[in-house]
Amino acid sequence: MLRIAVPNKGALSGSAMAMLHEAGYQQRKESKELVLVDPENEVEFFYLRPRDIAIYVSSGKLDIGITGRDLLLDSGADAEEILQLGFARSTFRYATKPGTATGPQDFDGMTIATSYEGIVAAHLTEAGVKASIVHLDGAVETAIELGVAQIIADVVETGTSMRNAGLEVIGDPIMTSEAVVIRRNGAPADDPKVQQFLRRLQGVLVARSYVMMDYDCRVEHLERAVALTPGLESPTISPLHHEGWVAVRSMVAAKEAQRIMDDLYELGARAILTTAIHACRL
Repeated sequence: MLRIAVPNKGALSGSAMAMLHEAGYQQRKESKELVLVDPENEVEFFYLRPRDIAIYVSSGKLDIGITGRDLLLDSGADAEEILQLGFARSTFRYATKPGTATGPQDFDGMTIATSYEGIVAAHLTEAGVKASIVHLDGAVETAIELGVAQIIADVVETGTSMRNAGLEVIGDPIMTSEAVVIRRNGAPADDPKVQQFLRRLQGVLVARSYVMMDYDCRVEHLERAVALTPGLESPTISPLHHEGWVAVRSMVAAKEAQRIMDDLYELGARAILTTAIHACRL
């Protein structure tokens, strides 16, 4: 069986299990379940702490895993990402009290508090900065107020929590992160079970990003309509009973669907419908 690590809690967990369910895999119903066997799909899922997943995968005990790019890089594990999953996106940045520093070039001799020691250490080394790092498991915003550090490095979404703590974000982003599928470095890239798993997840990503659009169109307007809805390869076109009309079916990006419907209507298309795509293979 293919052995897969899945986050057991936190922001990654719910979205990861939802995607796996959409991909046709069984998922646990109770949070206490640590292992779930899906015999129909020949997969065994292990629910682990997100921070530990890269370590297990790099050891070869598990074939692949779902974790955050930030957690993968911070672990220093001998593993690599092989598919971006598009959720749990975040930006990792430095912050401090106004007037303390403007970026890493000012950090020499200072102390930086973070939950991501590996990422910060690598970034400082790359920048040629000599600073101390204090590892904290959470709530790093208070480190400056309590005198533990002059700088913090943490995940920043809107920056509201930083501002509420009297801090300002400084410098360029250290990195951007999202949920990713990982495997051990050197693992066979053509493993058929892994490839099937990746195809399923890629199918979910496409299904979430596209809708199927159907509409009726006059033949004389067809070329202009097809230019609006070219599809992934080309649209399906079928003649209608009424002469001079055709039915068109095409996949379009979900975020552009309403605008395309407006443009098609102005062009003279009618019976314009969109339907959700639940699964696909490209």
